[in-house]
Amino acid sequence: MNKTPTWLSALALSLTASVASAQSGALSVELNKFEPGDPSGCQAYFLFRNDTGKSFEGFEMSLAILDSNGVIDRLLSIDAAPLPVQRTTLKLFAIPEIGCGDISEIVLHDMPVCKPQNEENTDCFEFLELGSKTDAALVK
Repeated sequence: MNKTPTWLSALALSLTASVASAQSGALSVELNKFEPGDPSGCQAYFLFRNDTGKSFEGFEMSLAILDSNGVIDRLLSIDAAPLPVQRTTLKLFAIPEIGCGDISEIVLHDMPVCKPQNEENTDCFEFLELGSKTDAALVK
């Protein structure tokens, strides 16, 4: 027979659920809009929503930019750090020498740095969510 008081069991279950939910939040990356850049490039606006329960002091993404034919035009590395916890952060990145209308897709093919504050580099792919409000898809 279990001699643990009911209230203690409920408290333990509640604490376990709280810890799990704090660690299971997502970090969403949204390609929000494009604007023509100087002289012939494209400016890409990204929104980063950090609901992971952790701040990130390092967050680098390696992106493949696909042209209107679906062919890789170039690789682009972007550094979005820092990403504070429970915040939405806007970052602007230049994509040189390709018009915004000529970008069909952006593929996240690598994350060389995903480092929560005061922790080791980690694999962010498991809690990363991608989306786009442009005509170009943002995918893993």
